[in-house]
Amino acid sequence: MTSTHLPPITSLYRKLLYAHNNLFSYNERRDIKLWLKKFYNSESIQQQAFGHSLADKLCITDTVLNELGLGRAAILSVLFQEAVDMNLISIDDIEKRFNTNVSSIVKGISRVRELYERNTSLETENFRKLFLTFAEDVRVILIIIAEHLQTMRTLAHYESDNRMNVARESSFLYAPLAHRMGLYAIKTELEDLSLKYTNREIYSEIARKLNETKRSREKYISEFIGPLKDKLNELGFEFSIKGRTKSIHSIYNKMKKQNTPFENIYDLFAIRIIFDVPVDKEKAACWQAYSIVADMYQPNPKRLRDWLSIPKSNGYESLHTTVLGPQGKWVEVQIRTERMDEVAEKGLAAHWKYKGIKGESGMDEWLKNIREILENPELNAVDFMDEFKLNLYDKEVFVFSPKGDLHKLPKGATALDFAFSIHSNLGSKCVGAKVNGKNMPIKYVLNNGDQVEVLTSPTQKPNAAWLNVVTTSKAKNKIRQALKEIEFKDAEIGRETLIRRFKNWKIDLDDGKISRLAKKKGFKTVSDFYQEIAREKIDILEVREAYQDIDKKEYPADLAELRSAESFTASPSTSEISGKDDVLVIGQDLKNVDFKLSKCCNPIYGDEVFGFVSVTGGIKIHRTDCPNAPQMIARFGYRIVKARWSGKSQGSQYPITLRIVGHDDIGIVTNITSLISKEKNISLRSISIDSNAGLFQGNLTVMVDDLKDLENIVKKIKLIKGVKNVSRS
Repeated sequence: MTSTHLPPITSLYRKLLYAHNNLFSYNERRDIKLWLKKFYNSESIQQQAFGHSLADKLCITDTVLNELGLGRAAILSVLFQEAVDMNLISIDDIEKRFNTNVSSIVKGISRVRELYERNTSLETENFRKLFLTFAEDVRVILIIIAEHLQTMRTLAHYESDNRMNVARESSFLYAPLAHRMGLYAIKTELEDLSLKYTNREIYSEIARKLNETKRSREKYISEFIGPLKDKLNELGFEFSIKGRTKSIHSIYNKMKKQNTPFENIYDLFAIRIIFDVPVDKEKAACWQAYSIVADMYQPNPKRLRDWLSIPKSNGYESLHTTVLGPQGKWVEVQIRTERMDEVAEKGLAAHWKYKGIKGESGMDEWLKNIREILENPELNAVDFMDEFKLNLYDKEVFVFSPKGDLHKLPKGATALDFAFSIHSNLGSKCVGAKVNGKNMPIKYVLNNGDQVEVLTSPTQKPNAAWLNVVTTSKAKNKIRQALKEIEFKDAEIGRETLIRRFKNWKIDLDDGKISRLAKKKGFKTVSDFYQEIAREKIDILEVREAYQDIDKKEYPADLAELRSAESFTASPSTSEISGKDDVLVIGQDLKNVDFKLSKCCNPIYGDEVFGFVSVTGGIKIHRTDCPNAPQMIARFGYRIVKARWSGKSQGSQYPITLRIVGHDDIGIVTNITSLISKEKNISLRSISIDSNAGLFQGNLTVMVDDLKDLENIVKKIKLIKGVKNVSRS
């Protein structure tokens, strides 16, 4: 391969060294230039340059510097790798002259080269050794990615026999590797270039269609961005906003996944909003921008991705949403800051810089897991690749106990998940964790390679908020179980507290009245009510007053006269009307009007009722003491019509649910069902039983003819021994 396809070496060299004149001193730049001339004039080094000319090398260093964010050590290693391998210069010479440690990088790249020279196939046992080499210094991985990117950028000038293998290798290994390292721009370019050579027909077709629609897309993006800029300016932050079209490979994947042609791919557009703000204002700026976007364009709630609160393990931070733009087209909007954008473009290297890590020798913790897999002699190369891809795409995290035991958890697992994975008692007492020697909260999201020591306290106990902290089903189940035990104990304490206070006030505690009081105050169960008392969230004095007032009528007997709805006119007075049995009189003495009995209060013959005109024109009949009545009358008074029963009930039965509270006695259910079975006009449809804190609670659905029969059966059930209260639902 020749370098005629690349810019002149002089311009590449100047771009490298003079665009970053603070990277090397004047004397260092002079020595680099002299060494390059000396070494690359040698014919032997040209043959050993691993397929890359000096011009390629300078392009690679530009990528390493500007796209990956690496520094002096990486640049020197790339430029003089072959010279070291050919013994034209030593590592010591480089380190002494430039006062920079390059040993780990140069040796790592050399070992990779040796493996390639023996066997270039990645699906061999050498593949295992190749990654063990990668794991020595993370910069080796970044440089290998940069070299492969340069190969892909110039692949058209390689021999045709090699193009397909190199392109497949790009898709199989290097694009996923770049993705895991957070190098999204490089990952996308590698995927597109791989598709270009492995499926040129598809690549060309999508590229042609994108080119044909380029002008309309740019116009659309401009229309979308315009109004946004005006609103974002009001925030007072510096920002830039730009639009882009999704990559060819991404579009192709959508076409395959959705089994649809190019024309049916709806979310081709992506908008990126980038703020230039201090770190402490980053989240506020991003969420304010999201609010503006969501106000202007309808968001798809299923497509919100919040990597601000919990960044990806490779350092990626951003806020993504998909909204419905003009002309009904879906547009992805990415909101981030300059810092986040640099991390997204340059991956781990930029992440280290912003984390304040000095030097370039930082190791990504995920490599520890790679080593665990690599050192398993039972895995063949293909099996290893499957394991490796699992790790790349973050489906699992591997962490260590203080003793070095390896634990596998799903992605997103927290320190609290880890504690419960060891033992439920340890999880229940967990107050935090010491991760890699630093104290972390229970909600800390684990990363691959973390060493975790659980911190406990004897006074700690689970609470409901923990369910939002953990992700594993085991932890959730253990927390729910612990919460039930705590609730049961609290309910017992609350009940005992109330009994003791009532005794001091010379008040007899009636379980039936307490049940009604709990329901009136919005509690689902009496147990919930007692728990709030135990936790001192309810004033006992207020409970006493409400308890003493519980027998007062809760709903007014008469409803105010209201205007009729639509064709119905409310009559100022209702005259007595005789007629057919079981007739419902609605409005101004109207009979035979189409109506339905509302399911929210289940009115029966004899109940005081009113009519409510629905939007479809029919009439729903409600009891006057229906729980929804106050709101309906207040908000939709014009749709209320009078209604009353006339004549006698005959031939119709109504389902009624009765709520029964009593002492938890095994014979109480038999007595109730036996009583109902003896009634002529009443039948039992269903029954459900629950017991808690010594109380029996049951819901019975019975079929009755009218209100009189219902009242009779309620009186009889109340006489059964152990029954404290019977109420109609």
